[in-house]
Amino acid sequence: MTSSIQEPSQEVRHALKTSLKQRKGSRAIRIIGPFTPLALLVIWEFASRFGWVDARFFPAPSSIFSTFVELLQSGVLMDHTVISLVRILVGFTLGAIPGVLVGVLLGSLEWARILFEPIFASMLPIPKITIYPLLMLIFGLGETSKWLIIAIGVFFTVMFNTLGGVLQTNLLLFDVAKANGANPWQQWAGVALPSALPSVFTGLKLALGGSFVVLAASEYVGSQSGLGYMIWSAWSTFSVSKMYVGIVVISVLGYCATSLVSLAQRLLVPWARR
Repeated sequence: MTSSIQEPSQEVRHALKTSLKQRKGSRAIRIIGPFTPLALLVIWEFASRFGWVDARFFPAPSSIFSTFVELLQSGVLMDHTVISLVRILVGFTLGAIPGVLVGVLLGSLEWARILFEPIFASMLPIPKITIYPLLMLIFGLGETSKWLIIAIGVFFTVMFNTLGGVLQTNLLLFDVAKANGANPWQQWAGVALPSALPSVFTGLKLALGGSFVVLAASEYVGSQSGLGYMIWSAWSTFSVSKMYVGIVVISVLGYCATSLVSLAQRLLVPWARR
């Protein structure tokens, strides 16, 4: 006995098409949407030029761009940017790898979770930048203290997101792995970690964004280099345009970094695409 699937009627197709258009918005909105930041810059430019806002605190974007070009040509901006990126890379690596491993371990072993999760949970609410003075006392004003303060902030975000991802894993998957002779290590690597990967990448993106905040704050104190230092020194000399350049560069770098993590997620976790 065979059965044929009836195609949706004209009314149903029309209703689906209308619903899809409503969710996407009008064509004009989709075209204008990407250019709204540019429109904001144009409004800012006119507001500063015509005195609608105080140009001392909100210089025109064209003035900020001129300062950006000057700093770029002189090499000052590039030097500070490279130093900050190296600090981010080292600190992020030092925090992310242990964060993933500890998160998978606590999520897979109940006794470890019972013993150690309260310790990490009690430390989570502490603003990580408040630990920086202690790190400077122990490790000095060099690079080590900056790497560690970034790593600490990254660790907690990645660890708790990884832990949550492992705990959401279907227990049936662990039972199947055990039934097929998988040892604890194979269960972690073959079941817990793949199931937690979407949450891991969410934690990586959140931690990466937060690491730029911690970096800038750490470079305000006890540093003679980096984008945070450049912003702080510009503030102390009332070089507002230079200060805005540092802020914008940090914003762009953070956006590019999180976009790279999102790209890696699409490549490595294709089953979690939205």
